[in-house]
Parts: sequence; C-alpha cells; structure tokens
Amino acid sequence: MHIEHVGLFVKDLDQTVAFYQRFFDASASALYHNPKTTFSSRFLTFASGARLEVCTREDLNLSQLDGYPLGYMHLAVSLGSKEQVDAVSAAITAAGYAHLSGPRTTGDGYYESVVCDPEGNQIELTV
Repeated sequence: MHIEHVGLFVKDLDQTVAFYQRFFDASASALYHNPKTTFSSRFLTFASGARLEVCTREDLNLSQLDGYPLGYMHLAVSLGSKEQVDAVSAAITAAGYAHLSGPRTTGDGYYESVVCDPEGNQIELTV
C-alpha cells in the first residue's frame, strides 16, 4: 500500500500552487473546476512522485482553529541534506512567509525547520 495523494483545502488556490512550485519544484496539473459545486483543484507532483491535491470551493469554512486541532498537523518534506533545509528555510522566510522554528536538531534526532505556506499550513523541512 502507498498513499496516492494528500488533499489540502485552501482559500487562494493560485497563490498556494505557486508557493509549492517555487520552493519545492512541484509541477502542477491543469485546473479542474466543477461549476455546479464550485470545487476547483490542481494536483502538484514532486520529483519523488508524491502528490498533493490543492483544492478550493466557494463555501469553505474560512474560520481557523487556534492551537493544535485534531486531524493533519503538518506536511513533512525531506530535502536530502541539512544545507538544503537551511537554504529552503531561509528562502521561504526571506520571501515573507511564517517561520515557526529551526533549523535545529530535535530531541528525537530530526534536523528540521518549520515554515508555513501562504495559507498558514505548516511544512516541516527535514533531511
């Protein structure tokens, strides 16, 4: 078994797709749009073959919960080296996106930095 893709609802589809293309070299599929439901999505494919479906629709619940809500917490992206973690973390931070922690070695031995995409979704950059 393998996970085929992960779905992520966002407010601004184009901005979020552009973020993952810029910082993670994702390639994006053509836009799918269902006018009846107002659902739109694009699949992002990464070099490893992993896929992220970025979705939106007009009737999204736009309120966000504070703290650590139940459900998915973050997307972890392995960049292959500490140098890449440092470089991508610095580039995302310099571009004005939230930088929550790191780069650092965690208590369980991960070298990581935690940043956010344009919608505030946490991305753990790791080796």
